Amino acid sequence: MNIGQAAEASGVSAKMIRYYEETRLIRPADRSASGYRVYSHEDVHTLRFIRRARDLGFSVKQITLLLSLWQDKNRESAQVKQVALEHISELQTKIEEMQQMIDVLAELAESCHGDHRPNCPILNKLEA
Repeated sequence: MNIGQAAEASGVSAKMIRYYEETRLIRPADRSASGYRVYSHEDVHTLRFIRRARDLGFSVKQITLLLSLWQDKNRESAQVKQVALEHISELQTKIEEMQQMIDVLAELAESCHGDHRPNCPILNKLEA
């Protein structure tokens, strides 16, 4: 199948497929006699794996590791679990940081009168 068909079948845009090839997340596609990329069902399966990993917020580096573990039938599940647990920890840290941002912004928004006057505590805080 061509890149458009692979994109449709995998849910990954053609642009991202090219990016994944450039970064070696996936192997370079075979080429037809006329130079067009040709993808197999196995390639689409790998792209779906990558898409699901991206949907869960894994980085390209983490996905590279997960792909190598997925393809290694002799790997230990403990290795995969460790990657997932580390990612959970990173996500929890991000959630806490975002909650702190929400709290600060909510406090600033509450202190702003939001009227016709130019004085604004939000801008004052950003300026400080």
